[in-house]
Amino acid sequence: MPATKLSISLNTILTSFLNLLVSQSKKAKARVYDYTRFTSGQDYVFEAKEDGIKGYITAQFSGVQSGDYIILIHGSHKRCYQVEEIDYYSEPADMWMALLRLVEDYGV
Repeated sequence: MPATKLSISLNTILTSFLNLLVSQSKKAKARVYDYTRFTSGQDYVFEAKEDGIKGYITAQFSGVQSGDYIILIHGSHKRCYQVEEIDYYSEPADMWMALLRLVEDYGV
């Protein structure tokens, strides 16, 4: 009986470990999108909140995900924001709105 319990426990541990490895490998690395070459109000709309620490952006570029970084010109400064939340529209499928948070130490 103890060998059966040990076998089940080891099997459970091994399965859990393999599931963890698979989920970690599926996580995409954060990407950086440079929107400084785009025109605010035409290619995207950015609405700053909390003195520019946060903001909402609406744009139509596919592939942006939560955790990614977006570099914008805000005022006269180049600033890097991280996507905290993002919601894609159903139509057109590449249009989205996201909540951004300023990243102070990103180095832009």
